[in-house]
Amino acid sequence: MIVYRDHLEGLTPEALRGFFVGWPTPPTPEQHWEILERSFAFVLAYDTDTQEVVGFVTALSDGVFAAFIPLLEVRPGHQKCGIGKALVQQIEQRLAGVYSIDLVCDPELVPYYVTLGYQSLAGQGKRFRRRNATPQ
Repeated sequence: MIVYRDHLEGLTPEALRGFFVGWPTPPTPEQHWEILERSFAFVLAYDTDTQEVVGFVTALSDGVFAAFIPLLEVRPGHQKCGIGKALVQQIEQRLAGVYSIDLVCDPELVPYYVTLGYQSLAGQGKRFRRRNATPQ
């Protein structure tokens, strides 16, 4: 059974292994842990049968006007089961009252977010991919 939680109690960074599939410089489990800790809000999808974190979403916000969802990930073996949708709904509840929730996604994911009520907006971004690289 999948349960949704907003805390890290009882977990270690090792529980966060298996995410960021295909990323050129993925965060380490320790960096992932720190991302969660420093987020305005986060929600984990936890499989009580396997005792694994199978998905997560994070939000950054001023808590009043604007919020940004930088990360939504579901492990490949758990995709297309409604977990991503539930994670978005859960984080939106934690962001209730803000005027704007923005996110950035790859073009092939736009239709998915449209089904969740999001719309395409013009925007720009800058990535510093090498900053996340761990020394070899």
